[in-house]
Amino acid sequence: MGCIRIALYHQVNVNNECAPAGYAYMIPFLIALYDYWRNQRGRPNQKWTAPEGPSNAHLRMFVAVVSRAHFYICRSRLKNVLSAVFLMAGGLLVTSFDEGRQSTYICPIISGLHPRFRAYMSLSVTLDTLLLIGAAEICREGNRSRDGRKKQALVSWGYSFLGVAVICTIAALILRKVAPGDGGFVNSYYLRSAAGQGLLIAFTVLSAFQLMPIYGAVGISILAGSVSVNFMLASALFNGQAFPLILPSRAFAALLLTFLGVMLYLYGQTASEEEPQSLYGFNVFMRIFFSIIFGIVLILVAHQPSVANVHPIDLLIYEGRQHHDRWKSSANGSKNLAGAVAQYRAKYNQHPPPGFDKWYEYATSRSSVVIDEFDQIYDNLLPFRALPPERIRELTHQLATNPYNDIGAISIRNGTARVQEGIKPTHAWMVISAAKIIEKFSEHLPDMDLAFNLNDEPRVSVPWEKMSVLRAQARSQAPPPSEGLTNGWSSDRGEGWAPIEPADQTTETMFTDSSFVNIFDRYVGALCPHSSKARSRRMWDRHHICIGCIRPHSMGQFPSNWTVATDICHQPDLASFHGFFVSPASFKVTQDLAPVFSQSTISGFGDIIFPSPWNYVDKIKYEPSEEHPDLDYVEKENRLFWIGGTSEGVSRDGQWQGMPRQRLAHLVNNNTYNKVSVLLPADNPDTYSYQILDGLAPTEKLGLNASVHVTDPIVRCRKDCEDQKQELGTAGRVDFQSHWNYRFLFDADGAGFSGRFLPFLQSHSLPFKTGLFRQWFDSRVTAWLHFVPIDVRLHGLWSTLAYFGGVNIPVGVDDNGQPKAMMEPHNLQGRWIAEEGRKWAERALRKEDMEIYFFRLLLEWGRLTDDQRDILGYTE
Repeated sequence: MGCIRIALYHQVNVNNECAPAGYAYMIPFLIALYDYWRNQRGRPNQKWTAPEGPSNAHLRMFVAVVSRAHFYICRSRLKNVLSAVFLMAGGLLVTSFDEGRQSTYICPIISGLHPRFRAYMSLSVTLDTLLLIGAAEICREGNRSRDGRKKQALVSWGYSFLGVAVICTIAALILRKVAPGDGGFVNSYYLRSAAGQGLLIAFTVLSAFQLMPIYGAVGISILAGSVSVNFMLASALFNGQAFPLILPSRAFAALLLTFLGVMLYLYGQTASEEEPQSLYGFNVFMRIFFSIIFGIVLILVAHQPSVANVHPIDLLIYEGRQHHDRWKSSANGSKNLAGAVAQYRAKYNQHPPPGFDKWYEYATSRSSVVIDEFDQIYDNLLPFRALPPERIRELTHQLATNPYNDIGAISIRNGTARVQEGIKPTHAWMVISAAKIIEKFSEHLPDMDLAFNLNDEPRVSVPWEKMSVLRAQARSQAPPPSEGLTNGWSSDRGEGWAPIEPADQTTETMFTDSSFVNIFDRYVGALCPHSSKARSRRMWDRHHICIGCIRPHSMGQFPSNWTVATDICHQPDLASFHGFFVSPASFKVTQDLAPVFSQSTISGFGDIIFPSPWNYVDKIKYEPSEEHPDLDYVEKENRLFWIGGTSEGVSRDGQWQGMPRQRLAHLVNNNTYNKVSVLLPADNPDTYSYQILDGLAPTEKLGLNASVHVTDPIVRCRKDCEDQKQELGTAGRVDFQSHWNYRFLFDADGAGFSGRFLPFLQSHSLPFKTGLFRQWFDSRVTAWLHFVPIDVRLHGLWSTLAYFGGVNIPVGVDDNGQPKAMMEPHNLQGRWIAEEGRKWAERALRKEDMEIYFFRLLLEWGRLTDDQRDILGYTE
């Protein structure tokens, strides 16, 4: 029985996205029923005798009624059953508070796991009940005997647990041999959690064994259940900006039912004289303890809001505009070259590199709106100051001359950029296009070689400990005095770079191929401090949203800080919610600092970001036509649109269930099992509350329009290609220019960054953007001003679409007698964001801005690779 229970527990935890909750609260009820049948029903009935009351007739009647109620409830043979019923009702009510907080991780309908897991949970409850009853009976027999059977019973339980452990371990080893995997589930976090649960179970069993003779299985299950329900309720209420907001009336009902259940049991123990007199004091202590808990949670309930007095998006739009105004004033504060030099020195505590005047002329002649704000370049290059220039050059040569590395190089000599020969043909276009950007300003660059990442995924994952040391060493280097500066490059720079041809001259590599496996713990969490959640915790629950993970960057369902939202260090749950973490298609990685230029990266990675050639050479272009016109925002179809391939990661055995593109398609088209919460107008004017709806209700009942499809065929899959096709459905490819027909365009990460975002910004449509990859322009665009951010978990998608698209359900009539919609579309705000993004893209995200960014980046890189870098700097 124990082995079966462990097997069920393992199955439920491995596939917890399909596991229903609340079943455990039936255990006290089932045990109470058994106790009634086994012990209570044969107990003789006692007769109530009226107490001697006060002389006042009305008061005496009141005392008699209270006494009779106390007698028939607390001394009833069904008192434990009634107590367990109260507790079960409270527990189920608390469990219902998680409705609307389910994650978008997919429980496939085609797998049949959802109904199967309901059967599993029912069987688990039955087994738990039988095990507790069996333990109680053994304890009772051992307690009656005087020949040491109680001790023998405990030893027997210990051997039973050891036997179960041995059998389960052998079974696990056999299964691993028969069906080997990547080992992502069994790692240090798993083993630590398993060890912690084992210790907890051992402590619980020992404690229960001591208390079992006194309270029996009924008492232990009711007391433990009460603590559990109160803890869950308090935890739900403590979640700062949790959603949906818990109605105070429902929270109070759950609290009251739980309190009645435990108090009825405690008072019943005393009233029925089943409890030894020596434990009366402990019973009183327990009553006080649960009363204190009741009071604390009651205070939380009283302060629980049920509605929002302002829609969060209204506030976030205002804050986005304020943030961008401040950033823009700092990004272009200098008015001339001398001012730009002064700003540079003050901001970065060093002198500008040689050639800064040429860069300034290049930028101002092309009307750049950004002159002083290049923090991303500074942050990317800072750790390289801890490496000697000759080491950087050596690493560049090593990277560029081994085809295994998936690196292509550009050599700059005498002001001319030349592409390395022998680059992988399928990816050579990217390096050729990067050279086209460099050609615009290469005459002002020193001789050097550059190593470009040919893959979409980032490559440099330096653990936090190493990176912190490198950054500290770099910051400790004081800038040279202005008098001793050399405003020019070393004359013999070209001789310091070894030839990059032939491209296969090196056999050693610093990269490890970690494609197709979960990389979060080894390569992503390691980028964060030890105290961070991503480094210290692992979230096993994929069924519910990790409220603590979204709180630092969210206002309810809506991202309030896009930079923090793409920071992985406070979000350990992302290990299961992004294809790059779950199973990257191509991931050759090093954990040592390496000079790799990449088009995009994840926070914490050490890649050097440069403007993407994909956008520069118009691989995807904003090009409306008569056939596909880009109409004004309000004239477009009121619909969210996305179509794309399953290119985010490789799925071999169900990994697709956590990938954002598949989750998006499932959320919109096939969300059968999970409920969703949507922020809608409340009954009172100008207030909003989260409404819990069935998964398909946003489209079927609220009338929200969304056209979301993955393209045929399903790609980057192994055994589960057909599963994805059946679960998600597929659609044919469409002309990219047809996107402009729709008011809302969704943008999501692929294997790396999405190349669609800039064309979306250039249109009159409103971009909805989700993802984690960062690009060269991230500091330039502002969420809620230039685009609408969507958390990568997608839990706020429907509320966001309801705000901008409106909910056209009649809820009465207006002053003119016309039907009044539940929620009018916020066309003014939507059009404003769409046009602000469009205008800003025309000013700050042009091809000229890519050149300006790349020019400045390579001037900084040129100084870092110069042997005289400590005395190099621009002087007027």
